[in-house]
Amino acid sequence: MSENTLSTTDHSRDSAGLRYVYPVVSRRAGGVSIGINLNPNNACNWRCIYCQVPDLTRGTAPPIDLLLLEQELSGFLHELQHGDFMQRVPPEARRINDIALSGNGEPTSAQEFAEVIEVIAKYKPADLKLVLITNGSLMQRENVQQGLRRMAQLNGEVWFKLDRASEAGMALVNDTKLTMDKARQNLATAIDCCPNTWLQTCWFVLDGIAPSQQDEDDYLDLLASSMQADIKPQGVLLYSLARPSLQQEAPRLSALQGGALQTFADRMRALGVEVRIAA
Repeated sequence: MSENTLSTTDHSRDSAGLRYVYPVVSRRAGGVSIGINLNPNNACNWRCIYCQVPDLTRGTAPPIDLLLLEQELSGFLHELQHGDFMQRVPPEARRINDIALSGNGEPTSAQEFAEVIEVIAKYKPADLKLVLITNGSLMQRENVQQGLRRMAQLNGEVWFKLDRASEAGMALVNDTKLTMDKARQNLATAIDCCPNTWLQTCWFVLDGIAPSQQDEDDYLDLLASSMQADIKPQGVLLYSLARPSLQQEAPRLSALQGGALQTFADRMRALGVEVRIAA
């Protein structure tokens, strides 16, 4: 594979030489995802210990240059559809799968989040999926809710991070003090604004120890109680580690092997929850 060829293990935000827009060959999506990075300052309000962002700092997205974003997105879409950029992509993945708001921090921390969605709406092909990958912690903001409601009109899908379902677990994995009541409330808001909301869960080994039975039970309890309260995500996107963390905990982390993901998924499916696994 040449140095100019994109792969599923290289999610570099500067592979296209742009500030906000970057391509990713997604193992979960099975094609090229057009990434939108609203956090070029590498700032996030969480610090997940498996995060692959270099020099991650606590903070928020900087002001967004909406005109530059529009120029980059329209130009890159044109290049993917009519230029030769796809020659850098493995043949089996030469399709545009989605536009994904992800990047190097929490995208909903951008004050211009709703305006960003409108920029995307101008250029996104109608049948192309729009994905927001979010920790869900800022759902109380009006501009976030406005953006999510607009996403719902644009074939939009929310991937709502829930790596653990206890306050101790979230403090350990995500380095946040969010309460589970608040997490459930945020999930309810996301679903209310954009019904096509999925939970996104990273299950991995820490210090040689896989997630415990209690971790699974906590997660299942939250799922069951949420559904009983009519807070019903579309399902769960369950995965383990594929690329090395760039946080200080990196030497302590490893991917979950064997059938552990499948066993956990089967327990969720027993509750009537759809689960998609990317090992």
